[in-house]
Amino acid sequence: MSARTRTAARPGAGAAGRVLAAAGVLLVVGLLPWLTRTDPARTILHARYADREPTPSALAAIRAQTGLDDGPWQLLGRWLSGLVRGDFGTSWVSGEAVGPRVLPALGVSLTLMGVSLAVALLLAAALGARTLRAGARGTLARSGRTGSMLVGALLAALPEFLLAAVLATVLAVQLGWFPAMGWGAPADAVLPGLAMGVPAGALLGRLLDDALPGAFAEPWVRTAAARGLPPRRIARHALRRVLPSLLPQCGFVVVGLTGGAVAVETLFSVPGLGGTALDAALAQDLPVLQASVLLLLLLGLAAGLAVRALRRLCLGPALDAHALPAPSAPAARRTRGLLGWALALAVLLAAVLVAGLLRDPLHVDTAARLAAPSGAHPLGTDALGRDVLARLGHGAARTVLTAVAVAAVTLVVGVLLGVLTRWTEGLREVVNALPPILSGLVVAGIAGPGALGAAFAVAVVGWAPLAAHTAALFEQERASAHLRGAVALGAGRWHLLRRHVLPGVLPPVVRHAVLRIPALALALASLGFLGLGVGAPAPEWGRMLSENMPYAERAPWAVLGPAAALGLVGVLAVVLGALASGPWGSGSVARGARSGSRAERSVARGARAVSSGAGSVSSGSGSGSRAERSLSRAERSGRRVGGPP
Repeated sequence: MSARTRTAARPGAGAAGRVLAAAGVLLVVGLLPWLTRTDPARTILHARYADREPTPSALAAIRAQTGLDDGPWQLLGRWLSGLVRGDFGTSWVSGEAVGPRVLPALGVSLTLMGVSLAVALLLAAALGARTLRAGARGTLARSGRTGSMLVGALLAALPEFLLAAVLATVLAVQLGWFPAMGWGAPADAVLPGLAMGVPAGALLGRLLDDALPGAFAEPWVRTAAARGLPPRRIARHALRRVLPSLLPQCGFVVVGLTGGAVAVETLFSVPGLGGTALDAALAQDLPVLQASVLLLLLLGLAAGLAVRALRRLCLGPALDAHALPAPSAPAARRTRGLLGWALALAVLLAAVLVAGLLRDPLHVDTAARLAAPSGAHPLGTDALGRDVLARLGHGAARTVLTAVAVAAVTLVVGVLLGVLTRWTEGLREVVNALPPILSGLVVAGIAGPGALGAAFAVAVVGWAPLAAHTAALFEQERASAHLRGAVALGAGRWHLLRRHVLPGVLPPVVRHAVLRIPALALALASLGFLGLGVGAPAPEWGRMLSENMPYAERAPWAVLGPAAALGLVGVLAVVLGALASGPWGSGSVARGARSGSRAERSVARGARAVSSGAGSVSSGSGSGSRAERSLSRAERSGRRVGGPP
């Protein structure tokens, strides 16, 4: 198969993968009442009439009204046939049409997503501004970026619902600047937009700040500076160079802000699609759940196609011409400050945990409920009078180790599936479109409640962002010009993958996985709060947050303790990841750059040998001249993409 045929076949394969993945998700959702091994009639009866006894006659009436007696396949077939006519079905709980309920909820979620995305992009630009300015001026090696790294890691580790509660308490209740709840006026979107946009923007900002040094270390930057290009134009070209690897994460943020803002929507009484889908899943209201998931899937697929089109627009023909610059080692930076921060944070965290392990986490003192910090209780007590410090210490292993284990699993799965870019692209987009809590309900409901089931549920959906990041970097690494030289020397696929491609892909993806550890801990906690994870009274940081959120205004120490611990773990993980990978991953990338340079020099020697020995290779002169013309075109394309024109 020629290169042109393979290129033309890719969109068809991607479309088929998207359709199959979406159909599989809709099938699983349609079979949810039967897969979870529960009686949906009981759940629907409780949702309709909270106090009515589940007598056999009442349950039989529910089954007759909803068609549950017909079985799952008949129900799914009727829903699909109605969908063709534009009918989303009728709610099993309210008896009302589903369309007028879910379509307005989608509009609300899209509006809130737009506000949150604007906040996220502004914060990401602020976090990467210092690195962008220093790199454009050629002073990146002397600039201190520790502050932006720590701030970004801390903000990315903030729980959305905790930030929402703080914003509502301070800006709405105490200062009265914004409404505390409701939806309808433009001011109603400010606080929930901030609560969702700040953690998302911190994540994007950290990824941007991590990718910029490698772009500024490429040869075109020195050429541009020698030509006298102003720093503003160099910065613009550097952004264009790194954006293709970050655009998939922006697509993930767009879909996640639309359907994954369940806690924030609940706190501010926002009638969004994420809360609608979660309520339908808890009530086993299958028609509403299916319609909500279908809309989210369509949004995820649309976001994926838009991201792919923008990436092609940024990179131009360089991907097809294999003309991207070879990986370069970023400018070395001092690690003494990072090492000091790592030691200080590790000592602080260890001191808190050891002090907590010496106390009883299950002792209940009703006379000291929500007691303020004191000598007896250094971090105060929770709503049941249990010592917060003790529960922090004893919950560390359960929270941190489980989150680290899930992060490791998602990293391995994400890298493996990210390398298979063509075959898993549709699956990534579909998995990303599902709200994390909803996905956890489905998977944990099938696997059964418990810590293992919750960890499996989070891992099933947690690999998608890492796979998208891997796929974006992998596609760019394969388009590097030095790979053509390695192929000319006889390098096989495994050699190319191990020595040329993965050294440039793995370091940023590993740092990305480390940055998501606090978010994984919160996802595990959310399932535990719904009864699908670690049960009470086991100490677990996320459960501590969920249990004490109603008392945050009266006793803020009850939630500040676990929130600060999660933030501390997130910052420490990022700092250790930066130290372990060297000066921003320069070791691996430098090896890639050196191997690329060797390959290019070898190709040059081979070209001279071919030009001097024309006798035995005269029959290949035509293909050689074509290869030289193709290489010339590739170099021109690389200059257009990698640097200033």
